[in-house]
Amino acid sequence: MNVKIVTVAKQLPKYSCSTTDVIPMLDTWLDGQDIRFIKKVKKIFEGAAVNRRYSILDPVEVFTATSFEEKNNIYCREAIILGEQVLEKALSKAGWEPQSLDYIITVSCTGIMIPSLDAYLINKMNLRQDIVRLPVTEMGCVAGISGIIYAENFLKSNPGKRAAVIAVEAPTATFQLDDFSMPNMVSAAIFGDGAACCLLSSYEDDQGPAILDEQMYHFYDAEHIMGFKLTNGGLQMILDIGVPDTIAEHFGTIIHPFLQKNNLGIQDINHMIFHPGGKKIVLTVEKLFSEFEKNIDDTKEVLLQYGNMSSATVLYVLERVMDRQPQPGELGLMLSFGPGFSAQRVLLQW
Repeated sequence: MNVKIVTVAKQLPKYSCSTTDVIPMLDTWLDGQDIRFIKKVKKIFEGAAVNRRYSILDPVEVFTATSFEEKNNIYCREAIILGEQVLEKALSKAGWEPQSLDYIITVSCTGIMIPSLDAYLINKMNLRQDIVRLPVTEMGCVAGISGIIYAENFLKSNPGKRAAVIAVEAPTATFQLDDFSMPNMVSAAIFGDGAACCLLSSYEDDQGPAILDEQMYHFYDAEHIMGFKLTNGGLQMILDIGVPDTIAEHFGTIIHPFLQKNNLGIQDINHMIFHPGGKKIVLTVEKLFSEFEKNIDDTKEVLLQYGNMSSATVLYVLERVMDRQPQPGELGLMLSFGPGFSAQRVLLQW
């Protein structure tokens, strides 16, 4: 019995802004900074391979001085709205009733909410009172795949059950107005807000790509290269410039043994479903995959249209692949990286 991914849906916040529109706002925000520094920041934005990003905040609000409490309150309010919208959309796509869900996993790292999002969705959507809940809050960009792995393990042990993985992220609510460090500049240039929902099933009659295998990989002594630091002003981005090189150094160990234990090689994979962490990471992984004549065009397109929406982003890539209705027997490899430092993989077969 294989667990299947039945459908994926996405939901975007109400505000959006093109990179062209953001550039003039940088002049106001960076007023008083060194001219060379301002030019460098603009180049980062212009070269980030992100044409548009969406936000729970009006673009002017993003560059307005507000407290951590004020921004987190907006995060909580909008996360509930986006979570409900995207779960409704996914259930409608699958033709499922809310009461058919046995397991709900909510994923987010860009705000603090207790009770967690899943509690609100149980009430808003009238989910069953005995539904099993799991909020995943501190795994960053990798957590979209983490949620799928946790759901798959639950469903594998419980035939005839259904699960929802809901990722809601608002990196713009973590933007630090008074932080002029390079990690803050880079994160501001590549991140955007968004939500996604993935529905999984261990019912025999439910259709979708089957999960053949899944696995996590944890890098030793690399906690410092990615994450958030909680400051009085909110969640401050930690993003080491060595992340792409770290990924490249471990790439073979991450990919090949995982595929080999399934009697596969990269040449057998039809669809690369890679999380678009940012331009440099994408270029690094693209080069590594191109050696095997594989592309990550869907990843690049998601980055271009939406930016990096942390845990939700890989589900946008998965949706693009699933909407093309791959041929029976084709294989897909999902891959994400995140704080820890961690790499997580899921092997799919249509």
